Amino acid sequence: MPISAFSTDLYQLTMTAGYFTREMLPVRATFELFVRRLPRNRSFLVAAGLDQALEYLEALMFSEEDIAWLREQPAFRRLPPAFFDYLRAFRFSGDVWAMREGTAFFPMEPVLRVTAPIAEAQLVETALLAIITFQTTIASKSTRIVHAAAERPVMEFGARRAHGLDAGLFAARAAYLAGCSATSFVEAGRRFGIPLSGTMAHSWVLAAASEAEAFTAYAELFEQQTVLLIDTFDVNAATRILIDAGLRPQAVRIDSGDLAAASRSVRASLDSAGLTTTRIIVSGDLDEWKIADLVAAAAPIDSFAVGTALSTSDDAPALGGVYKLVQLEERGVVRQVMKRSEGKETWPGAKQVWRSEQGGTATGDLIALDEESPVSDAKPLLEAVMRNGARTTPHPTLEEARQHCRQGTEALPPRLRGLAADATYPIERSRALATLAR
Repeated sequence: MPISAFSTDLYQLTMTAGYFTREMLPVRATFELFVRRLPRNRSFLVAAGLDQALEYLEALMFSEEDIAWLREQPAFRRLPPAFFDYLRAFRFSGDVWAMREGTAFFPMEPVLRVTAPIAEAQLVETALLAIITFQTTIASKSTRIVHAAAERPVMEFGARRAHGLDAGLFAARAAYLAGCSATSFVEAGRRFGIPLSGTMAHSWVLAAASEAEAFTAYAELFEQQTVLLIDTFDVNAATRILIDAGLRPQAVRIDSGDLAAASRSVRASLDSAGLTTTRIIVSGDLDEWKIADLVAAAAPIDSFAVGTALSTSDDAPALGGVYKLVQLEERGVVRQVMKRSEGKETWPGAKQVWRSEQGGTATGDLIALDEESPVSDAKPLLEAVMRNGARTTPHPTLEEARQHCRQGTEALPPRLRGLAADATYPIERSRALATLAR
């Protein structure tokens, strides 16, 4: 479903009206989306949400109902009829350059660049920031959790704790992009093709006459897909019940208590009964630090299910992304612009980010003016993804973005992938950009 044209802040619409009445519509503006600083506990970020951002730009329009409603708003009652005719024909016609989804990036690096008639480039700010920064927040959290799990699968279980169902849907997408193996949210599986994973609820066990009956009835229904929840009463007793019942579940899940100790006792019981292929899944308010502790303790856990911490990025739930004007072009004359507000300075000019590698490991980034010559032995991170309002090439699939994310994060220096946020990465401005800024 297309995102409404009113998914924006009021001042974007009032400025659009201002550009129209001042006859500034032919002016082409370049805006860049970036973050000034990393959130706590982060050494890098992972770009996500570009596919939804491009979908939004492609479908952006005002319906007759939208225009009728807007004309009744106090701020717009004095505007000339020609302005509403302009909105009636409004479409995004600009160019977009962006980092591929799954690309690791750092402060002050533009993750997305828009060049379009100034009113168009202005109007889309709110939606682009909301789409890109939210999914980037979740993808960046997910990479930490996946890394902490040390190759054990991580399942995303957070829809019920997300800030609304749409947030849960796109959190599942961002989590899968960043390396999670599956989601419990069915709509995410349907919409994006993400593998689904789930178990039973404690209520299933409590509603049955006995734990044995709950397990047996469930296994009869789901056979090889059976995952039994064994911590409703006592994990060891429940394990003995399923063994005595002759059940061979695909997996068991432990959702509470001392997960390391419980997994050891359950693993020992399952193995002694010949259930060596039955996996152990753990959940229960997990995050990257708790998972890292379980891995360090060599707990016999096969996979982790993470909910709240992942879908809300609980330790860093908001990303301070900004979308700033850096260049204007009017009648063939280009003017570079920059903001000098204390603590909120920007860098002028349309820019490219170049990443250098040595032996397959990233060694540093250079932020340069887009017009500068290519940097030898470095690769550009911003790619043309939209021309004249249409995608230049099919956007990579979610699976391709997921693979790109894995390759890119593995190419980062190992110190950046740890849970501590004290690692730094070399980022420089080109001489031309530094000179222009001065």
